[in-house]
Amino acid sequence: QVQLVESGGGLVQPGGSLRLSCAASGGFFSRYTVGWFRQAPGKERVFVGAVRGSGGNTYHYEDSVKGRFTISRDNAKKTVYLQMNRLNSEDTALYYCAAGQPILSQLRLEPGYNYWGQGIQVTVSS
Repeated sequence: QVQLVESGGGLVQPGGSLRLSCAASGGFFSRYTVGWFRQAPGKERVFVGAVRGSGGNTYHYEDSVKGRFTISRDNAKKTVYLQMNRLNSEDTALYYCAAGQPILSQLRLEPGYNYWGQGIQVTVSS
């Protein structure tokens, strides 16, 4: 079992930055792929990005965040980070981190992940 807790959300002005953290407890964290998803008001939850586990440490991003968002992981701290730069109103959403061992074709899909955090709000507004 893996428990995930997100932190670092809040209100930020357009063009600003935030860093979300996803802290894990339990399980063999380094083995897991950790993904970030987000759900905007009235919309479905969608993939943002992911970092592979088990030493792969490859990174995948949704097109709209490439070049603005960066994922990193610190296995010693059992934490994955989502650095978000140049935020805009379309980034406003509830952000979730998730852990699992998805095959490549499931990397961007919710069923690929077994464990989820409770979500944290990010609001981009002036």
